[in-house]
Amino acid sequence: MDQAHSDICIIGAGMAGLSCAVALAEAGRNVRALDKGRGPGGRMAARRAEIAGQTVSFDHGAQYFTARDPAFRKQVDLWEAQGHAARWAAASASDEDPAFVGTPGMNGPIRAMSQGLEVEWSTRAERIVRSGKIWRIETAGQTFSARIIASAIPAEQAAALLHEPAPHLAAIAQSVVSEPCWALMAGFDQPIGVDGEFYRANSGAIAWAARNSAKPARTGTECWVIHASPSRSRELLETDGEKVACALLADFAREARVDMPEPIHLAAHRWLYAQPESLEGEAARFDPSAGLGLAGDYLHSPRVEGAWLSGRALARAILARA
Repeated sequence: MDQAHSDICIIGAGMAGLSCAVALAEAGRNVRALDKGRGPGGRMAARRAEIAGQTVSFDHGAQYFTARDPAFRKQVDLWEAQGHAARWAAASASDEDPAFVGTPGMNGPIRAMSQGLEVEWSTRAERIVRSGKIWRIETAGQTFSARIIASAIPAEQAAALLHEPAPHLAAIAQSVVSEPCWALMAGFDQPIGVDGEFYRANSGAIAWAARNSAKPARTGTECWVIHASPSRSRELLETDGEKVACALLADFAREARVDMPEPIHLAAHRWLYAQPESLEGEAARFDPSAGLGLAGDYLHSPRVEGAWLSGRALARAILARA
């Protein structure tokens, strides 16, 4: 076989995809993962920026995660022991249900999981076609092949990719609706007047804001990540990012009642598929006759833990039936 062939190819190297890949690799399977991102992260991304002569990072996707399932809690304990995650006391509901963040950025666990795996970054799967007994995954720069393909990308993207090769799986993904989210990354040369380390609201333009620089293992100047509510994000969905950044900063100042200082850094990022609906039923889907599977938080629960559990469930299904 050529060097671009693997027994199993996972499309998407976020939490669900890497959870599946790690479990398969530990079982001795030959696995490759493809991801359109430039590096580890997905919706647990951390974006670096130079502010006031310092390199800082913003957790502009998922803000923290919890661990309720015993298997995931064991994994989080390991990440914590290895320095890839830490408890964030300010966001913890209780000592029995702590909140965790990746360290030194939210993508810490993703980066750790990708180590030792064959991951092709900056590689977007554009089309899947059958060629005899194997699948071919066409990308802009190269064609990869595999006996089994697992889709671990957002539901809307999975539906589009699987529409031709697996309409029955595409229909499952297509039934999911995800809410968008505009995320604002703001840096200041002084603390802003918000009590505590985060702001949360059940209504209005801003759903969440966190003092990113106050999270464990973060350094640098005063940095905030501000998430617009789903309704505000839909309202601004096609608006230019610079205009969105200014609008959301003004929204936050008004709703949090803060006399906002002039920012020294301001940038916005649009997450089109930030918060998916959760489907009831199996945590993953696998068709052994086709050699195709689905994993993602939308199949289990729209949380970091849900993505990890879905990836593990798909790995178990592949190991048992293929």
